[in-house]
Amino acid sequence: MQITLDSPAPAPQPLSPYYSQVARVEHADGSALLFVSGQIAEGATLAEQTRGVFETLVALLKAHGATMADVINIRTYLTDIDGLAEYAAVRREFLVGTPPTSMTFEVSRLFRPQARVEVEIVAAVSPRPGA
Repeated sequence: MQITLDSPAPAPQPLSPYYSQVARVEHADGSALLFVSGQIAEGATLAEQTRGVFETLVALLKAHGATMADVINIRTYLTDIDGLAEYAAVRREFLVGTPPTSMTFEVSRLFRPQARVEVEIVAAVSPRPGA
């Protein structure tokens, strides 16, 4: 098993130098698990922030040869659970098909005061061709 930590371009870089965006745990057969750090985004509304978060997640997955279809677990942190329907509407644009396992929490605040949503994911990636 090989573990790689990185913050791949062109995805937005971490807000702090104290963490990596993605931990890739690669198995001998070439399959891998991707653990993606919690993401926040700019935006005036919860929907705008949610869309920005998922666009970043898509970019981070793409850098590792994965898509949102590979997501097996998602954890969402909302500063106001009353926004769940607004968040879920945007999430459905990005997660189609069978939904992954999921947890959603209401939290008092996030890393950035203006952030209303943070999302972290785990994805399972099939073996690379030729592995």
